[in-house]
Amino acid sequence: MSFGDNPNTRNINSFNIIAHCRQYGLPIWQCPQFLFVIMGFIIIATALSLYLIGMHYFIDPEIVLFIVLSVTGILFVVAYVITTGFERLAEISKMKSDFIDIVSHQMRSPLTSIKWGFEFLSSKNAKISRQKKEEYFENIKENIARMIELVDDLLIVSKIEQGKFPISSRMISPKKIIEKLISRFKVFADAADIKVFFSCSKDAEIEIFTDPSLLKLVIENLIDNALHYTNGGGKVEISLQVKNKKLLFKIKDSGIGIPASEKRYIFQKFFRAKNALRKVTRGNGLGLYLCKTIIEKLGGKIWFESEENKGTTFYFTLPIKQ
Repeated sequence: MSFGDNPNTRNINSFNIIAHCRQYGLPIWQCPQFLFVIMGFIIIATALSLYLIGMHYFIDPEIVLFIVLSVTGILFVVAYVITTGFERLAEISKMKSDFIDIVSHQMRSPLTSIKWGFEFLSSKNAKISRQKKEEYFENIKENIARMIELVDDLLIVSKIEQGKFPISSRMISPKKIIEKLISRFKVFADAADIKVFFSCSKDAEIEIFTDPSLLKLVIENLIDNALHYTNGGGKVEISLQVKNKKLLFKIKDSGIGIPASEKRYIFQKFFRAKNALRKVTRGNGLGLYLCKTIIEKLGGKIWFESEENKGTTFYFTLPIKQ
């Protein structure tokens, strides 16, 4: 099993400097990875110069080597810290741009629909049947709900980041929560021709001490994603079991998967993979960020495995308090 922000994947991708620069939208001479390579050459040149100077003035070779290695090590650490800082700033800048694009689109679309609906309904010249009026009002209601959902997610994010999001734990049955959510999503799954399977091992039919509303929010987000990013005729498999004295939740879909180059960003705020944007235009990129933050606050871990066009499997664990 591999974590969403797998360090091995990150290291492999880090060598693809051009790809990183394109993701950040930066020219190559401003790209953190490119700057690190340049600084590396400068450090090596400086180390060689120090060595040659030391040997030229007949200083003890062991002392020269120690000085060169020490200076080189310090310079590499400084270079790494600086470029990591630049990389983080570039990521934040990209996230802000993505946030503006996503939120603007998500708010503009329902607002425009609401505006057109009210203009049409309030038009004195328009002759509208009762059935048509009901359809317009239903559309307006749905778009208002979308706006409220976005605002609610933003408020939750704000509370989490300010440390003001309360946790109200009690003994609950994760199995029952999953079964209720599957029942709720059944209509959508049937309409989309997606089969949903759920299995629970005998030892996982237990109650754990956690916050039911937060756990429900996480599972709801994961099921919703699995269904929306799976094509008709596909399937979603959910399982619950006990492993290493922890409750392990697993949800596997046969959907579009996550591109390898974008895996490291999946749990970041406001991020949505490019293929996800093409498949489902609706979405604010906050769901998986909330899942990760909530699971960690509940004392668990969350990660995923994915291959583009073959599907994705999300996992999370929660402690079992005896």
